[in-house]
Amino acid sequence: MRTPAGEHLNLRQYALRNGLQSVLLILFMGGFLGVLGWLLWGSAGVVLLIFMGFSAVAFNPALSPRWVMKLYGAKPLDRGQLPALDQVLEWLCERAGLETVPRLYLIPSRVMNAFSVGTRGRSAIALSDAMIRRLSLRELVGVLAHEVSHIRHNDLWVMGLADLFSRLTSLLSFVGQALLVLNLPLLLLGLVTINWWLILLLVIAPVVSALAQLALSRTREYAADLNAARLTGDPEGLAHALDVIEQAQGGWLEHILMPGRRVPEPSLLRTHPQTHERVERLNALKQELDEGGALPLDALLHRFDHPEVRHTPRRRFWGTWW
Repeated sequence: MRTPAGEHLNLRQYALRNGLQSVLLILFMGGFLGVLGWLLWGSAGVVLLIFMGFSAVAFNPALSPRWVMKLYGAKPLDRGQLPALDQVLEWLCERAGLETVPRLYLIPSRVMNAFSVGTRGRSAIALSDAMIRRLSLRELVGVLAHEVSHIRHNDLWVMGLADLFSRLTSLLSFVGQALLVLNLPLLLLGLVTINWWLILLLVIAPVVSALAQLALSRTREYAADLNAARLTGDPEGLAHALDVIEQAQGGWLEHILMPGRRVPEPSLLRTHPQTHERVERLNALKQELDEGGALPLDALLHRFDHPEVRHTPRRRFWGTWW
């Protein structure tokens, strides 16, 4: 995809801004965790937290994408079942520089949903039955490009690190408050003094860390939208898909009559930006992308019909669709 020099600079500025926001949020979460450790146990607490963090990142085995998909009830799609999506995914991975093509899975659900799991070397993408049926092939390309962008930039690893910081912060907050309760008799007798600012920090620490984690999730979603537009040269395709997905979401009546119908999002990416904000950003990119960049996508789409799913999901007694 070729773009004029000035337009390409603007795209780089978008990417740089998103990258800087992610780095700053990670540094903030790590620094905030370090401050808590220092206030509780001094320099020894900081060293302990650094050791725990590095150990968790280095030795915590990542779940296989296949097992994660089993947790969501997703079924693997054999190559050739949906040939259009197979070839589109290969095309996107080639443009993204991914050596390994993610495995496609089908979520037997009437709720429109898609997500990716894994790393650059071992990954999978799940699409719900409803999404394949209701989105056009052009819109499905935008969705797949968004998920490929998550995999390309190791977003799940980044969000896993943020989740680790958030959990450690919550643990420290619990430990600090437990120590306060244990020393309450001494406080009442006036035998020890306490720093009330520390108590306030311990109380609000989990909330602050969670907000930073959710902000990071939104930043990574914006970045994935941007990179999806760059991969396809067609920001409108993803924007249209987001609009269709938003309109398909049920209202309050669905939550009352059919609770639990929705497919849950992966916990590490549990908060997304407002759809209208994402659509506005994607539409703004139309002026930044060269019109010639969409030609390879147009040529690819003309080769295929819309992929068809050969079954209708049915609701089982225990609540799953298939």
